[in-house]
Amino acid sequence: MSLPSGALLAQSALSGVFIGSMYGLLGMGLGLAWGLLHIINLAHFALAFLAAYLCYQLAGAGGVDPLATLALIVPLFFALGVAVQWLLSRFRVSPLNSLLATFGLMAIVEAAIQYFWTADFRKLESVYSGQKMRLGGLFVPVPELLTLALALLLGFGAWAAMRYTNLGRALRALAEDAPMAAAFGVNRRAHALLLSGACGALAGIAGVCLALSFTLTPSQMYAWVGVVFAAVMLGGLGSPLGPLAAGIIIGVSEAVTMAFLSPSWAPIVSFSLLIALLLLRPGRA
Repeated sequence: MSLPSGALLAQSALSGVFIGSMYGLLGMGLGLAWGLLHIINLAHFALAFLAAYLCYQLAGAGGVDPLATLALIVPLFFALGVAVQWLLSRFRVSPLNSLLATFGLMAIVEAAIQYFWTADFRKLESVYSGQKMRLGGLFVPVPELLTLALALLLGFGAWAAMRYTNLGRALRALAEDAPMAAAFGVNRRAHALLLSGACGALAGIAGVCLALSFTLTPSQMYAWVGVVFAAVMLGGLGSPLGPLAAGIIIGVSEAVTMAFLSPSWAPIVSFSLLIALLLLRPGRA
């Protein structure tokens, strides 16, 4: 086995930071809903891919700037997030059953995407495609840089909202002891709908970043589930910054592993980290 050069390792680590920010952005809404509402929402991935295809359609066929599509996608997916939570609460779906119910929604959305866009590979060609910045001896792709910037902005914004606003305090109180919070006047239903809407909006933003950087195919959404789940579990449920930090750690670990070995070894990294966490700190999950 030949050792990679320092430049290759540095470029691989930088690429790992970018893909890790995508893991964290996808895991942010999933982790918040799981930790604060006790809902394991697999439909989160389906919403992200639906947003990616909508961005592809609006930017590719409509000529709209991909970032400008957020003006439509964010409110639309906020409403979809609210609708999913309303359905789950309307039928009193338990946390375990939410996994099964939202998996069904995921399959329905995948079928809808295949109906409208077929199962062919789609790649968004936009003004950002192929643009690169040079940082010393490293190349920084602009779409991936936009993903990292959005992930950091949203992560720190969500953290500040959870820590310093009345809404954030109410959500944390509901997660800790819902009956006691309700006794102090916290409306669990309204707060759950607001949080679910915000998680849906986060899925929509993640979808736009997916469209900017990745080739799309409907079945690809399942490939993201395992590694994003690992990032959420490693980062901590209910934490907006935890999945982002964990995602970057996983992304860098995978990229460096691929530089030393081969791409087939990369998936082992995230699950090895997750297994180690569960063995060493079983109470954290």
